[in-house]
Amino acid sequence: MKRLLAAAPALLLVILSLWEVAAAHHDDRSVPDDDAWRQAATALRASVQPGELIVFAPAWVDPVGRLHLGDLIPVEMAARMDAAKYGSIWELSIRGAHAPEVAGLQAATETSYAGVTLRHYVRTPVKVVSDVLDHVAELQADRGAVSLELAEVGFAPHRCLQIVPPANGAVTLTVPLTLGSKLVGYMGLADVFKRRDIRTPGTLEVHAGAASAVVTAGVDDGWVRFELATTPGPRTVTFVAKAISPDRLICFAAEARE
Repeated sequence: MKRLLAAAPALLLVILSLWEVAAAHHDDRSVPDDDAWRQAATALRASVQPGELIVFAPAWVDPVGRLHLGDLIPVEMAARMDAAKYGSIWELSIRGAHAPEVAGLQAATETSYAGVTLRHYVRTPVKVVSDVLDHVAELQADRGAVSLELAEVGFAPHRCLQIVPPANGAVTLTVPLTLGSKLVGYMGLADVFKRRDIRTPGTLEVHAGAASAVVTAGVDDGWVRFELATTPGPRTVTFVAKAISPDRLICFAAEARE
């Protein structure tokens, strides 16, 4: 009995090692290979229509998905503000994951290809009345640098207006828009290296008629959503970007929706 008790730690170590080997082997097999991705990509190509959104899940598998289907994802789609205006969404996922773009939706079709699952979702998209990014030529700014950029915000690409306010100062933009029942937008801090070196947040004030909102984004907040209820019709919308530190890159996009 004493010998058995003395050997117990060694036996436990052997059992644990065997379990880790088995678990590692299972994890390795649970990652689909290139052939599985080619099968799923071929099936998608046979059905997808131009302008339909393609997403991947989990997020870290995105480079693999783009390797096989990147030619079907134009910059405008990859750098979209959000997915609300897409009525048809194709999701390729592994390990049972779902993309945030399909949260709350029920798949119309679902097929698995050796570990890569292809799902198709259909819904009623929002109707965009006007987009701030389409009115860049009409923007009026009081001071500071303002430009239309393809920027990295929250480790994802976004087409947005980039503003660089002075330290402890503000930049005010005005743009004429045709509003719907709501103004929906996002803002965040661009450039991972700037976020690493400059740790203070940025703020965006939005004024659309009687409606207003104040949105603050910190270095870890990513792409922050805001929404205002608005009165339909032509209006001048004002955006005020503020920062404490110099060289703070504040990016935003906004759409007027029905």
